[in-house]
Amino acid sequence: MPEWPPTVRAIAVATDEAVIAARARSVEGFADAVLTLSSEDAAQVGSIHAEMVRSLLEELHPDGLTGEDVQDVLSLTVRSAAEWNPNLDVPGFVEVLTGALGVADTEEVRPRPRPEHAVLIIVNLLARRKGSAEVYIRRAVAEIQRAQTMEMP
Repeated sequence: MPEWPPTVRAIAVATDEAVIAARARSVEGFADAVLTLSSEDAAQVGSIHAEMVRSLLEELHPDGLTGEDVQDVLSLTVRSAAEWNPNLDVPGFVEVLTGALGVADTEEVRPRPRPEHAVLIIVNLLARRKGSAEVYIRRAVAEIQRAQTMEMP
């Protein structure tokens, strides 16, 4: 990973480890990586994961995303995750998708989705895109850094 601040580096490494564990269906490895992610700054973890989800969705649906496309991502992710990790709740997946797409209900105050939901969606999207987690982690961090350095009008 490039020269990133320690927190960003820790999030990137733990995200990559969580993706590897989820692909291997390793409950213990996944739980360990998610525990590491949960110990980092929730806003930064959420931003990186949301950017990864958004980027993958945009690449998989270059002509636009429909409600049916989102439903497909949700159902495929939940089914796949439930095969090896049945303790996950569906609302967490919905929160990740709506948050990444910027359509979350902002009037209702809800806790941030736990990182495991985002990682499992990312794993599902990476499998469809046949992509590397590291590539999308780098892109997400670069996009966030770019957005933070732009002047607001």
